[in-house]
Amino acid sequence: MVTGECFCGSVKYQITGKLKDARSCHCSRCRKAFSSQASAYALVDGDFAWLLGEERLTSYVGEHGFGLRFCQVCGSTLVGIHDGQVHGITLGCLNDDPEIEIGRHIFVGSKAAWEVIPEGVVQFDEGDGATN
Repeated sequence: MVTGECFCGSVKYQITGKLKDARSCHCSRCRKAFSSQASAYALVDGDFAWLLGEERLTSYVGEHGFGLRFCQVCGSTLVGIHDGQVHGITLGCLNDDPEIEIGRHIFVGSKAAWEVIPEGVVQFDEGDGATN
């Protein structure tokens, strides 16, 4: 089991089970959504439950039913959703060791000019090499 929470602690969750398919996306949309050079995200392969503050969440949903949920108080991006259900989590909001490593860097062809990607990591210029 792992737990996570937003920056201000108003929203908390737990995952019973494992995380899978951790990746870092370097596209311009993820840079804006995560206010960073890239996202760090993993799929939930188990039971997800909000423990505190679900009513303090707001969502942004784009095309095809995919979106993100944020804390209304501090703005932390906590989870990704698809058709209203939690699809995955942002690794930066975890409190515990998820026992997973980022396996691939995706959309590095559109990374920020100022970002340097370490040598030796699995990279995909445009596609994501997804297996699911």
